[in-house]
Amino acid sequence: QLLLVESGGGSVQAGESLTLSCAFSGNQYSDYVMGWFRQDSRNKREGLATIDSAGSTSYADSVEGRFTISIDVAKNILYLHMTDLNPDDTALYRCAASWGLSAGQALGNIARLDFGYWGQGTQVTVSS
Repeated sequence: QLLLVESGGGSVQAGESLTLSCAFSGNQYSDYVMGWFRQDSRNKREGLATIDSAGSTSYADSVEGRFTISIDVAKNILYLHMTDLNPDDTALYRCAASWGLSAGQALGNIARLDFGYWGQGTQVTVSS
């Protein structure tokens, strides 16, 4: 069992930045992959960024160059640094974890119900 708890969401103006955190605890795997996806008001889920145990990362086209994923293994915290936010980024941001996949393989699957473990999410609202 793995517990994921997100924090850092909030309301910001367009163009501003925000950093999300995901604290994780419990059983962990050496070949882990972790990442972020978001869920909008229509419950549409979009994978955003992933990072695997080799340090490789993968990003969705919609956030490439604006969002950066990182992990502090010593502190058991996953981060998502978001810059140049716009109203289309408004959503519930959730972190997820699984194993046995590369960052690239995980990006297209991270929002699937059978991916692995999900957190409850943190809301990000961007106003124009």
